[in-house]
Order: sequence, then C-alpha cells, then structure tokens
Amino acid sequence: MNQILDAVRAGRTSLLPLLIKRLTVPERRALIVELASLRREIRDWDWTRRREHGSSASALLVAGAGCHTGAAAAAAWIGARDLAEGGVARGSSLWAGLLAVLGDREPAWLGDVAHRLAARAATVEANYPLIRELITLADCPAPTTDGFVHAWAEDTAFGGHPRSARRPLPVALREDPRVGELVPLLFRTAEPAATLTWYADPQAPEHWPSALTALAHEGIVERRTLVDGCVARLLRGGRPGALKFYQVLLQRLDLTPAELREHTADWIAMTADAPSALAGHAQQVLAGLSEAGELPAERLAEMSAGVLFRPEKKLVRAQLVLLGKALRRDREARHVLLPAVAGAFGHEDTALQERALGLIGKHLRPGDEELRTELGFQAGLLSPVHRRAAVALLGAVGDGDFGDEPPYEEILPPAPVRRRMPAEAQTLAETVELVAALVNSRNPTVAEFESALDGLVRYAHHDRTALATALRPALAGRWWATGDRQAEAGQVHGLELVAAAVLGCVRAYDLRPGNVPRDNGHHQGCVHSMLSEVIADRLREAAHHAVTGTLPFLLATPTWDTGSLEPGELVERLAAYGRLGVEPAPADFAQALLRVRRDPAAAEAARALGTREGERLAAWLTTAGEPPALLRRVREPDLSPRGHWWDRDWETVRRIVIETSERPVFQAEFPQSFHKLGRPRKGNGHRCYWVPDDAAYGAVLPEDRETQAAWLLPEVTVCAALDGRGAGVRLSRLAELGGPAGPAVHLVVATGLGARHAEDRLAAVDALLVLAARGELDTALLGRDVAELLRLGTVKPNRLADAARTIAATGAYATTWAVLDGALPALLAAGAGAARGAGELLAVAADCVERSGACGPGPGGLAAVASRPGSSQLVTQARRLRVALAAAEPEAVALVS
Repeated sequence: MNQILDAVRAGRTSLLPLLIKRLTVPERRALIVELASLRREIRDWDWTRRREHGSSASALLVAGAGCHTGAAAAAAWIGARDLAEGGVARGSSLWAGLLAVLGDREPAWLGDVAHRLAARAATVEANYPLIRELITLADCPAPTTDGFVHAWAEDTAFGGHPRSARRPLPVALREDPRVGELVPLLFRTAEPAATLTWYADPQAPEHWPSALTALAHEGIVERRTLVDGCVARLLRGGRPGALKFYQVLLQRLDLTPAELREHTADWIAMTADAPSALAGHAQQVLAGLSEAGELPAERLAEMSAGVLFRPEKKLVRAQLVLLGKALRRDREARHVLLPAVAGAFGHEDTALQERALGLIGKHLRPGDEELRTELGFQAGLLSPVHRRAAVALLGAVGDGDFGDEPPYEEILPPAPVRRRMPAEAQTLAETVELVAALVNSRNPTVAEFESALDGLVRYAHHDRTALATALRPALAGRWWATGDRQAEAGQVHGLELVAAAVLGCVRAYDLRPGNVPRDNGHHQGCVHSMLSEVIADRLREAAHHAVTGTLPFLLATPTWDTGSLEPGELVERLAAYGRLGVEPAPADFAQALLRVRRDPAAAEAARALGTREGERLAAWLTTAGEPPALLRRVREPDLSPRGHWWDRDWETVRRIVIETSERPVFQAEFPQSFHKLGRPRKGNGHRCYWVPDDAAYGAVLPEDRETQAAWLLPEVTVCAALDGRGAGVRLSRLAELGGPAGPAVHLVVATGLGARHAEDRLAAVDALLVLAARGELDTALLGRDVAELLRLGTVKPNRLADAARTIAATGAYATTWAVLDGALPALLAAGAGAARGAGELLAVAADCVERSGACGPGPGGLAAVASRPGSSQLVTQARRLRVALAAAEPEAVALVS
C-alpha cells in the first residue's frame, strides 16, 4: 500500500490501475483511511501548491475511486466538490485512469455509480465524460436528471472535438446511439439547456431547431415527440427567452391542420396564461382554426374568457375582431358568443368596453330577451360613461336600471392600529427564548428587539448569574461564545453584544463610557451610518450596564410597536429612577426623548419631578423638541465627473431636494453619537450607497416623520429617476409613524408613486392610503407635488398611471381624482401630453370622475387638449374627462373607513 501512497503523492496516475488491482477487498478498505487523511491534507493546500501539485490530486481521485467498493461511496468520492476544486485537471488522462480502475466492476455497479454521479447537480457537468462511458459499459438506460441532459446537449453541440474539427450538430446527433432516448428529455427539464438558445439564426441547418426537424423527417426521432414536447413545455410557461426555442422549433416543424386541431385545448390555455408574445401566437393559431370552421363556438367562447381578461389591449382588440368574424359567419352562435364578448366589459380601457358594447348591439336581435337579461347583468362592470348606452340597448344594468344606482361612497382601508407593548416584563425564560431567536433573525420587529433588550437589562440587574446560566446553552453556538479569549466589543454587533456582555464573553473595558469606538469617518453623509451609530452606542451602553447591573430597566423602551413612547410612561419611569436613586444612562435617556410623543400637557408633570431629566423632558415636550425647519429647492444637474462612482448618474439628475436646519439642542445636551442627527443636511450631499430595510432605523425618530421623509427622499428619487430599487418599501412604515405628515412626507410619497419598479410604487400607494385613512392626506398638496415632479421628469406618466389605477381600484376614486386634479395641468401643458402614458393617466382620471360623480371646471389645459383633432388616446380620454366633469352633479360623498 505504501507504493500506492507514494504513487499518489508523486502524481503517477498511470501506475495506479495495476497497483490497485493487486489489492484484496480488505486491503482496499484499509487504504481508504490513508487516502482520506491525504485528502484532508490536500484540502488545506493554498492555491499555489494546488497548482504545482495538481497531478497528486488527480492521482488521489483515481486511487480513492478504485478502493471504494460501494457504489454510493465511489460516486461520493468522484463527485466531491473539494476534489473537484483541488487542482484536478479533468481531462482525457483522468477519465482513462478512472475507467481503468472501475472498468472491471459488475455492469449493474457501474450503472449505479453513473446514475449517482448524474444526480449530483454541482458536478454532473464536469463528470459528464465519465458518466457517458460508464453507462456505455453498463449498457443501462441514460440518466434523466436535468444536469445530465444539459451536459449531453452541450457536449453534442460543442464538446468532444477540437473546434477546428468539431462535428456539425446534425452529424453528432445522427451518430449518437442514444439520441432517440435523450431528445425527449430536452422537453422535461425545469429550464431549457443553455445550448438550445445559443443560435443566431434558427433557420441555420447546424442549429438545434433545424437539426431536430431533420431528425424527425428522417424518422430518427418521432415527430410527435417533438410536437408534444414543445407544446407541453410552452404550456408549462416560463421566461419568454427560455420559451423561444420551443416556439421556433414548432415553426420549423410546420404543424399540419390535424396537429394544430389536436392541441386546441393547449392553445386556449396559452392564450389565457402565457407571456404576451406566446399568447399572441396561440391566438393566431386559434383564429386560423376558427376561420377554417375547426373551432366550435363553445371553444371560442372558452378562449375569449381568458383573453378578454388579459390587460394587453392588442390581444383583447384582436379577440373582439375574431368574435365579430365568427358572429358574421354564424348568426345563431350569438347565444354563446355574445356573453363571451361581454367579458370585455370589465377591461380597464373604456375604448375596448365601447367596442364590445357596439359588437353586442350589432348582433343582438329583438327577440333575444333572455340573452338581453344575461348581458344586462354583465353590463354592471361597464364604466359609468357607457352605462347609459347599455341601458338603452339592454334595458337594465346589473341589479336594476341606471337611475337606481346608490350614491357614491368612498371606500378607504381601515387606519392601521398601533399595538401596545406588553405592560409587564417577560419572564426570564421568555427573554432567553426571544434573544436566542433574534440573534438568528435578520429583521426583527421593533417590539421584539426592544422587549429582548429591556429583558436582558432587567434580569442582569436582578440576577445576572441566573440570566447567564439560562443564556449560555441557548447561545452556545455563537462564535464569540467558544474558546477562552474574550471578543472585542467592536466585533460583536446588535443584541448579541448585550448577551455576550452578560456571559462575560466581551472585554468589559471596551464597554466603559469613554472607550466607545466612534465612527471611522467613512460615509459621513449617509443617514443610515448616523442611525447605526446611535443604535450601536445605545447597545454598548446597555451592555455596560448589564455587566454592572446598575439599571433596573430602560427608559427608552417604547409604548407602541412603532417605537413611540407615551410621555406619561416616561414620567413614571423617571420617577421610579428617582425613588431607586438610579442615574439615567445618557444614550438611553436621549433615545427616550426622541421617541416620546410631544404632548405639551405632560410638561407640568415632568417639571414636578424636580430633576434635571424632568426639566429636559418638559423642555422637549414644549419647545426643544420642535422638528428642524425644512427648506425645499430644485437642484440642477452637476455634469462634472467628480465624486463616488455610484453618485455619478445621480448627480446628473435634476431633482427636488429638502435641506434640514441645525438643531443646537443635540450638540448641547445629547451624547456624541447623537450629534450628527442634529447637524444640517444639504441637498448636494452624496446619496447612500446602501439602503438597509431595518425597522430599527425608523424607531430612532418615530415621532418625526418629516425629518425621516427628508432623509428618505434621495433614495426614493433614485427609484423614480434612475434604476434604484427597494427604498420605497419603507414608505408604508413611514406613514404609520407619529408626528405631523407635512410637506416632506407628501413629497416623498408623490415621488414613490413614480418609482420604476412595481413593488416600490405599491409601497407608495399603501402609504397614501394609510395617510388618507388617518385623515392626514392633503390631496391638493400631493397633487401639486406630483405636478412638479412630472415637469421635472422625475415621475413618468405611465408609472403614475399604474399607481393611480391601483389606488382607485381599492375604491378610493374621489381621493385619486383629487390628487390627479392638481397633477394633470403639468401633463396637459403644451408639449407635455406627448409623454408616454399621458393618455393612460387621463383614462384613470376620467374613470375616477365617472365613478365618484366629481364635477368642476377641470384641470388647466384640458379644454385645449380635448379640442384637438384626431383620435389618439390622449385626445380621446381628454374629451371623455371633459364630458364626465360637465355631466356630473354635485353629490355628497360619504367616506367609509
């Protein structure tokens, strides 16, 4: 066996097959122990040594494969990631060595190893040549795993030969004896093999669509297999780019009428759920079948139910044309097809509603009373602008005639309910359980974090030994809890720092006031860096007092889950401190002031405490806690290339900025870590290069929404003006905080309504509805902000239209119109209406007016646009809006919350 180990260390792979064949089974098993030890040694090599001694790793791979007697163990050895990444050059010499040591095994054993290797997704591609040879030796079925199929497809198209002598794909497929077995698998993988989409011209004979079509013509692969496989794969759905190959292959196969008819149900399903391009193709196929008389009226109606529900206007318009042709060919089919046409009544585009209503009016007959009644119920989905015409045609709409409609009611979501933090402290067991859960949580809620922090401080004061005894097994797996050395305070973060201090796993010296590590100066303009420093300072202070046991509880623990603190509770806590003779911790008391709800009525009780902290609280509740003054201005682009790389696109954007004034009280009375919160912030600062989604940041200033909105504005502007993403998600949480909802809050919500990505727009919609439900939304102010953002180009009309449509869909039509009424003059100004989505936004506005019964002179510029010639969507919807405003009568609007 020493000879084998020497050969492995020397990298002499060619000697190993002969040496290993001489070993008995017990000797091979004994050698595995030595090889495993060598494997651990190689695993610790650095990259330079691996490169220099890669032949040793190859030899180790061959030796281990030959010594393992079980198929599972052999496959695990060959497919191990550490051996695959250990400098092993997987070339022809390695495969030859592996085949030499494995080739004398039983065929069933070889097939088992091959299938096990094919099931290892991480290494199947690298091991494909070996798997291919093993299944050939075993004469067993080919593996069906996705990784093996992908590797086979790539090897067939590109592998096995030098590029200069590579066989064309059609030749490689014809020469492969397993092609009939493997081609069907191309249609069953979760994702298509990458090589299937690697073609510039699908008509080229050497590319997959043409090559597979040729195999079908020659009878090597069944044509039905290709047709059924493509249809099934398209029906399954996926990314449009991933489906392109299957569409192209179907086009190359040129399906016969019988094949098209056979898959009628599949085409119908695609028109309902497939991506737009594929749905359009399926619609064309079905249109051909319909014109040939091969699509019964019942199937056409079934198809229409899905297509008319889609948002794509092009598909809906084409479907109405198809239905019109079918009705002209067979007038008796109207009893089946006209209810299908009515499926367009619920479409958001009123022009399509009008077209569907006209189609029904054209084909409805005087004696069709039963059909007329059925259509009347469906007509309840029509926009109000078309209901009068529907009543004239059908006699009734919905559950009654047009005049029986109830007065409009504005529907707003219920205002979010704040949850009060538990009045009683958690038990020791509950605190330990919560801490153990939160150290593994990325985004704990404010309530969870504050409850755990307060519990640690309370029980450390009461009985630190008992707390440490309970915490130690719960946190035994943390890195700082192992070994004999204490960690530095700067190495442990978050709630773990306090827990580690309780357990004595951090140096107490680092936690003492005055030894707190400060900001290193990087990213000083970043709001999140400032807030992180405040949170970290408070945690270090809590950890210090958890060691000393001087604090019976924390002052800053909030009353509500938003982070807000009731002034009465803070007065009671300060009074308890006075009775116990406890001096408040500076960072804890500073955070309590920032969280307290500013109620001047509570100032007298604070002064009555007769302490310095009571006087500070009283001053904060009256004058000292006034939010900073805000200055709003438009910042022009800076085309100079200076600054950080992530700022350069940002500096070229013309945008609205909000500057905050200085708050001297922070510099005079707050700890150093809080000073940056009171410094003035100018609008020409750099934007944050990272935007964490952490509720703890909002809980630092939960009663100052205006300041938080001013800080958030740059990141939301990036989401609207550039390709930013994710900042808008904090808007709904911002709307739920305390303090006034003033100009900054309205501006940041208006900016979020124009965010590029749908999830950010949806968060802005949520914030708007929260403000409206709480009675804090100033629709006129928000409308003016949106108008200014439209003029600057920060908000695009098409994105705003999507957000407005979402708001209106909740039932808040009057609220949506009140905002758009102030925003539309910027869109209707000369030349502005040409922007993409302008007509779409006017359509939303017209729909809101029709449904809410709003009236008035209309936004400035509406009459001029409505008087233009032509039938563009902009002009058409402007006319519709003008008519709706003129026709509406003043009605009382009831707000339903």
